[in-house]
Amino acid sequence: MTSTDIAQSLAASAATAIPAPGWSGFDIGPLRVHAYALCILLGIVAAIWLTSIRWKRRGGPEGSIWDIAIWAIPFGIIGGRLYHVFSSPDAYFGPGYNGHGNLWLIPQIWLGGLGIWGAVVLGVVGAWIGCRRAGVKISAFIDAAAPGILLAQAIGRWGNYFNQELFGGPTTLPWGLHVDPQFVPTGFSPDTLFHPTFLYECVWDVLGVVALLLIDRHFKLRRGRLFLMYAMIYTAGRLWIEMLRIDAAEHITFFGVTARLNVWTSIFVFAAALVVFLVLTFVRRSSVSHSVFLPGREPAPAGAAAGPDGADGADKGAHGTAPTATPAGHAAAKDTAAGADTAATVDDGGARHAAPTAAGGDAQGGRAAGSSAEGSSAAGSSGPASSSAAEAHRKPEA
Repeated sequence: MTSTDIAQSLAASAATAIPAPGWSGFDIGPLRVHAYALCILLGIVAAIWLTSIRWKRRGGPEGSIWDIAIWAIPFGIIGGRLYHVFSSPDAYFGPGYNGHGNLWLIPQIWLGGLGIWGAVVLGVVGAWIGCRRAGVKISAFIDAAAPGILLAQAIGRWGNYFNQELFGGPTTLPWGLHVDPQFVPTGFSPDTLFHPTFLYECVWDVLGVVALLLIDRHFKLRRGRLFLMYAMIYTAGRLWIEMLRIDAAEHITFFGVTARLNVWTSIFVFAAALVVFLVLTFVRRSSVSHSVFLPGREPAPAGAAAGPDGADGADKGAHGTAPTATPAGHAAAKDTAAGADTAATVDDGGARHAAPTAAGGDAQGGRAAGSSAEGSSAAGSSGPASSSAAEAHRKPEA
């Protein structure tokens, strides 16, 4: 291939390449709204939207998503900024921490610089605080939030495009990225195309969101295992994407191999997530409640807390099974007792009269029993007066 062919190929690639962004924000009076910040904000909104749907389906209490997000989001932003500052310290503390940096740049997050590792770690800490206050399990919440977090990362990565930062090395691929001359690294010509690492990560993250949703639908992972799947999916992609980048970064050496800090972080996070996932899946397989609530914080079932009327009704239902005495029954009992007294008062001299007396008593008892039966029948067909009498002889309720 001649130099002319190479030039034509580069020209054709440039014609289809991703152009540099035409703007990086807009002004509202004295306020500058940066596109980077808008991408982060849009990612947060998307994460809350998807997480709220999944949290509700898992039984999360109404409104608790906001109680948790109000802690998780600020913690995540602070954690992301701190990770970036200490993993790329030269601009803030000077080369080698010589004190010639600009500390005032640290709070200016709209200029770029949020490390996902710090955002996730401190974001989970904030979510844990919110979950404790809401009475729900952190493991249940981060499982529900895992796809939403990855979706937020996919959207937030476009902030790097608008800031024209964190792109990869030079490429001749049709989807190479143009950057404005002031952002071209030293040693490269202004018309050089670079790997659009922001786009690679966006596509990888979207595919990861789809994978997590499908895995959760078919396997119903619990106890934080879906969140661990998220960590493995993201770090697997971040590993190879990080190797394409050419921006300044901290390098560390392990096992005689020197690589970017985020490369080693991806390896260690992936390995740790895999080990914990395997332990939870194959070692600690004890049965666990699928409730999202912490022990003792479950809401009371509807109607379980009976009021005074409910308690009275239960008592009445229990006593209602006991036999109820009637006035006719009391009369029969009185006649029987009288017959017994008469028989008992007969002396030895009147023994010859005892049998007739007893017979008479039996006959009277029979008549009394008949009267009792008739009284019972009458009581069954009586009106309010009969009911009042029955209530008067009912046993008192406990």
